[in-house]
Amino acid sequence: MFERVLIANRGEIACRVIRTCRRLGIRTIAVYSEADRDAQHVRLADEAWPIGGPRPADSYLRSDAILDAAKKSGAQAVHPGYGFLSENTAFARACAGAGIAFIGPRPESIEAMGSKAAAKALMERHGVPLVPGYHGDDQRPEHLAEQARRTGFPLMVKAAAGGGGKGMRIVRGEGEFAAALAAAQREAQSSFGDARVILERYVEQPRHIEFQVFGDMHGHVVHLNERECSAQRRYQKVLEETPSPFLTPERRRAMGEAAVAAARAVDYVGAGTVEFIVAPDGEFFFMEMNTRLQVEHPVTELTLGLDLVEWQLRVAAGEPLPLAQEQVRARGHAIEVRLYAEDPEQNFLPGSGRLRTLRLPAPSAHVRVDGGVAEGDTVTIFYDPMIAKLIVWDEDRPRALQRLREALAGCEIAGPKSNVAFLERLARHPAVVEGRIDTGYLDRHLDEFLAGDAAPPERVLFAAATAALLHEEADARADAADPHSPWASADAWRVGHAGKRIVALALGGARLEIEAHGHAGDYRLRHGEAACEVRGARLDGAALCARFDGEALRLPARADARRVLLHDAGGRRWSFERAAAFAWVARDAAGGDRIVAPMPGRIVLVRAQAGDAVEEGQELLVMEAMKMELALKAPRAGTVESVSAAQGDFVEADAVLVRFAG
Repeated sequence: MFERVLIANRGEIACRVIRTCRRLGIRTIAVYSEADRDAQHVRLADEAWPIGGPRPADSYLRSDAILDAAKKSGAQAVHPGYGFLSENTAFARACAGAGIAFIGPRPESIEAMGSKAAAKALMERHGVPLVPGYHGDDQRPEHLAEQARRTGFPLMVKAAAGGGGKGMRIVRGEGEFAAALAAAQREAQSSFGDARVILERYVEQPRHIEFQVFGDMHGHVVHLNERECSAQRRYQKVLEETPSPFLTPERRRAMGEAAVAAARAVDYVGAGTVEFIVAPDGEFFFMEMNTRLQVEHPVTELTLGLDLVEWQLRVAAGEPLPLAQEQVRARGHAIEVRLYAEDPEQNFLPGSGRLRTLRLPAPSAHVRVDGGVAEGDTVTIFYDPMIAKLIVWDEDRPRALQRLREALAGCEIAGPKSNVAFLERLARHPAVVEGRIDTGYLDRHLDEFLAGDAAPPERVLFAAATAALLHEEADARADAADPHSPWASADAWRVGHAGKRIVALALGGARLEIEAHGHAGDYRLRHGEAACEVRGARLDGAALCARFDGEALRLPARADARRVLLHDAGGRRWSFERAAAFAWVARDAAGGDRIVAPMPGRIVLVRAQAGDAVEEGQELLVMEAMKMELALKAPRAGTVESVSAAQGDFVEADAVLVRFAG
């Protein structure tokens, strides 16, 4: 076994690899960019080496800097994690040339599967089912258009060297093809340095089911069962689980055999994932093979009781696989979701900033948290905005879903926006609960998973006000020298009676004022014409218990000086900002005379110039940020007065990019 391993990655996966190495007594070496000098993986590793600037191209994608750190630190092996250089053939070869083990497949295997086109040709020769389409070398637009007509519509344009949903477009008619092709090629070039694409018949309402495979240097290959990844938004996985609620034992067996055949076709060593697209009737087709560990590998680990990183290390050190196929035994059901700094209500706009509050569920036999940041850390603009992965396990799927709901209810993130409330609605949605979601469901029915601008029910508002009052009173007692003094009371006391207090809360830009009389958990509350008697209220840090007009309720809730977070009886999350009782600045909702950059990023396309007449919703610029393309559209019809950015410019958040006349 290795004694010193360098981890050529950052964030959650770097921390994940460090944990296994530490358990095995292996010394870990981290690398870090200027933006990550204080990151969690740097703090957890036994030593850490700087490798360049904050942009991935200046650090985590610099194989020369990483190999230099590996040599100087005496690393015997490099673990690439996922993303960055994990599927880079040149890097794997460079490690071998330097006498350093690459903890992953052979370079030839990466090369064979790194191009979707080459991989499909190889799978075709080995009898693995393929979706009809085109994966040839002729990339002339007119030739691709002809192949599209032959394949038929709808079809999918995919980056040949891609992954993670980048460089992919659905085309439903011939008239859309040219624009979709150009967009996919542009995104493919930006993301992978390779503009080549393949074409595939688009299977309507498909499932995405992948199989974990593992091979060793002794010719053994096994699969470690499937993962269902059909809950996706814009080809990005949102929820993963195992076992799949869709597969029958016969389908599972056939797909497992096909996955092993795909791995054997490239003499595979290490951890890999064979991904299939599955039609509603159960027919399955090879989609691609990822020659690395997947983000969602923990669900496989929890159901099999294995550590796949340990398997990677042992296989890379020349050991045989720990289990034969017939020894692989699964138990229970596991589900994973990813907590992101993003705003679902603003088209999932990626976020950045300091994590003022980060509360996640405590690990247990049923809950696992894989994270790469801690409270006080910053989510930067330079990398994927994932905060943590939340993984749950239980004996069956209904109980695992309930574990997931409970775990999500225990999450609190303040600072950048997060997708926690979106995930809570996902975990309760009938399409997920009934196991019938397909890869396009979220995009077709996204409004079913978003909170929107709905006003809170009066009971929710009164519960939030009660939590705020209890927090104020607790703070007043804590700050007082004598907690029993009347001056320690926060009840707006007046001579002979308790005076009126105003609890001001903000939700979605709206100010909500609640009049309150009473103290110490007994209140009379009023909002407009609605009133409520609250008795016996207690806030224990995790839940609010009270009688509302005689009805006893216990609601998950937390309150501090900034906000009140609670869940209603149906499990919906409500997050209220605390506002000053007698001061309020209304939100300026106009903003129709300009387009501003929603976050720092690079302008990749400018479609307008001064003097142009534009329609509301017309795309005027495209910017790249957080590994995504964002379309910036006209907020209203009008005439462009000026455009302040050019293609290739890097712009800061809130920079004015376009102004409108009048």
